[in-house]
This record gives sequence, structure tokens and C-alpha cells, in this order.
Amino acid sequence: MARVKGGLMAQKRRRNILSQVKGYRFGRSKKKREAREAIFHAQLHAFAHRKDRKNDFRQLWITRINAALQTHDLKYSRFIKALKDKNITLDRKVLATLAKDRPEAFTKVVEAIK
Repeated sequence: MARVKGGLMAQKRRRNILSQVKGYRFGRSKKKREAREAIFHAQLHAFAHRKDRKNDFRQLWITRINAALQTHDLKYSRFIKALKDKNITLDRKVLATLAKDRPEAFTKVVEAIK
């Protein structure tokens, strides 16, 4: 049998890997073995950090709601408890958007729980 050299397919494989690490520094952007390892680690972190982003946004919404409530002499925890008691089902994302972009609507929500 004739000897098969890995020329074309190896080049394609290498090109595919190196195209994924554009912008990486040093050997990670030039060497196939280092690039493969960098891709592996990057994908692990990307998965974990997609989960973290949800928590980051929730913290941001809570901070915005709390800041808006200070003008109404309320605290966040008491506000959320009052919302639950009155069966007002607005989530934190909506409340934060109201507090930031539509303060008059947020004021109506606050008055509804008092």
C-alpha cells in the first residue's frame, strides 16, 4: 500500500483550530497544541461564566431597585415582602427597568403596596 501523508487534512485541522484562537497571545495563537488547550479552557470558562452572568444581572437589578426605593423611604427586603403580600407579580428585571426608565410608573407600584 502507498504511504498516506497527513498533509491536507492536517493543515485543515490546524487552520480550524488556529482560526478559533485569533486574538490570543503568544504561542496560544500560533501553535496547534497550545491553541487546543487554550480553546478547551476557554470553553470551560465560557460555560461557567454564562451561568454567573445571570447572577450578576440579578444583583444589578436589586441594586437599582434599592436605589430607587431610597427616595420613597423604603428598604428592598420590605418592598419585596409587601409585593408578595399584595400578590403583585412583577419580577426584579421589570421593576429595575421601571425604576431606571419610568420613575413615575415605579412610584405607582410603590404607592400600591403602601
